[in-house]
Amino acid sequence: MKIIIVLALIAILCALAGAGLFMLRRGQGKQEQNSRMAWALAVRVGLSVTLFLFILLSWHMGWIRPTGLPIGS
Repeated sequence: MKIIIVLALIAILCALAGAGLFMLRRGQGKQEQNSRMAWALAVRVGLSVTLFLFILLSWHMGWIRPTGLPIGS
């Protein structure tokens, strides 16, 4: 379960980095650059929502349990 969450977080960071590269890259077509950046950001948002829903589903199914912070240990 942890591996799936870590891989999803890495994919989210890669999509964010891709959007940053598209923003900084000097290309021929400004419109193409903007559409690629918007697509990369849309992928990042989609991955983030999917990860959130997967964590909620995992909690509901009992695959993961919230443990909280150990206080006074």
